Amino acid sequence: MVKDVRKAIDKIAAPLGFTYKIAGAEKERKEAFRLLLIAAGLGMVLVYMVMASQFESFRDPFIIFLSVPFAIVGVVIALAVTGIAMSIITFIALILLVGLAVNNGIVLISYIGILRRRGCDVYSAIIEGGRSRLRPILSTTLTTILGLAPLLFLHGEGSEIWGPFAITSIGGMTLSTLVTLILMPTLYSLFEGFKPGAARA
Repeated sequence: MVKDVRKAIDKIAAPLGFTYKIAGAEKERKEAFRLLLIAAGLGMVLVYMVMASQFESFRDPFIIFLSVPFAIVGVVIALAVTGIAMSIITFIALILLVGLAVNNGIVLISYIGILRRRGCDVYSAIIEGGRSRLRPILSTTLTTILGLAPLLFLHGEGSEIWGPFAITSIGGMTLSTLVTLILMPTLYSLFEGFKPGAARA
């Protein structure tokens, strides 16, 4: 709406010395987006710091943290498919996803690390870790998605808030889970210098 208003105003020749600016709800929305963007950035930094202290490493948290950009991509795809615009509610759901997206990665990578400390080679640790942690990861994701699914079908008061919240969360969780199960073990093997020929030998 603001874009349309600006286009209409730009067609009007303003008198000399006069200017215009968009205020009211649009000004508040911009300020809220700025603060939420800062909150999202701080949240990512804090999550990474907590993971770094937990794993006592900067590499493993970095691998896990790569699921966050894909969660954001999942959000963008979900919003584009449903035709929902980015709002304060969807932004809050996006911040929530920062914690949810890394949760599955922590479950997988931490167990692979345990297997490595027990003496398993990289290939065996990834295969066993993926097999053992597939059920917990899928359970966590499906629980979240199925818990949010009823919000998609609300048509009463508050549906304009909870619907976009659910779509944002479901889209981000779905893609980040796929990344956790497929891309994350691949990246771990690359960082560990895995050589298939050596593993088979």
